[in-house]
Amino acid sequence: MTEVTIPLKLPSLNDYVRICRTNKYQAASFKKGLEEQIGWFLVGLPKFTKPIRIRFLWMEGTKRRDYDNVAFAKKFILDALVKYGKLPDDNRKYVVGFSDEFVYGKDTQVTLYIEEVDDVIR
Repeated sequence: MTEVTIPLKLPSLNDYVRICRTNKYQAASFKKGLEEQIGWFLVGLPKFTKPIRIRFLWMEGTKRRDYDNVAFAKKFILDALVKYGKLPDDNRKYVVGFSDEFVYGKDTQVTLYIEEVDDVIR
């Protein structure tokens, strides 16, 4: 199992929708910049060639954001895994499952627990 922590407060779905409604070009630029920030933390990961399952452990510094809005950020993380060559694609062939857990702490961050799997039932 591979573990990596991304010590960033990633945008919620509400944050991203707000940006998209402002200007579609600004939204594309925002997404690109966010993937680059996430990419810095993915550098040390191996390249995954088998299907993977990911457990996302979301740590929130406050109780202000709803879980579904927080977990939306997995979209940016999965896209960054592909963009930085750690995963061939983020489709069902390569990402066979994921789970979300939420805790509260001093910092806002997300830790990924990535497991390559051999026995995929489809």
